[in-house]
Amino acid sequence: MAEGLRVDRWLWSVRLFKTRTAAAKACSSGHVHVAGELARSAKRVTKGDEVRIKRRHGITEVIVEQLLEKRVSATLAAEAYVDVSPPPDPRPVDGDRTVWSARAPTREPGEGRPTKRDRRQLDDFRGR
Repeated sequence: MAEGLRVDRWLWSVRLFKTRTAAAKACSSGHVHVAGELARSAKRVTKGDEVRIKRRHGITEVIVEQLLEKRVSATLAAEAYVDVSPPPDPRPVDGDRTVWSARAPTREPGEGRPTKRDRRQLDDFRGR
């Protein structure tokens, strides 16, 4: 048997993916790199390898410390790798609140029901 452990199995066992199928799918989609090379599910990881995962919220980079064949508790899984991910991008801030996206127009309390014109403007804004 070759030295190391399948990357999809290792990613699942250290709880970086919820299921082994999800880990394998990420590998086949080209979202996982081991030691700078594109990794398929059967790629072997060894101690000291750098694993890079492209996710929806950013990039996760870890260095393999232990090879775990079976899924373990979260505390033991955290000891199996060192997270060297870059910090997330800073969120834009507007005054004292965080800006997430365009805000929908709102009505002040006590203004009553929206008029037909107000409803049309709201529908235009929403793209209906």
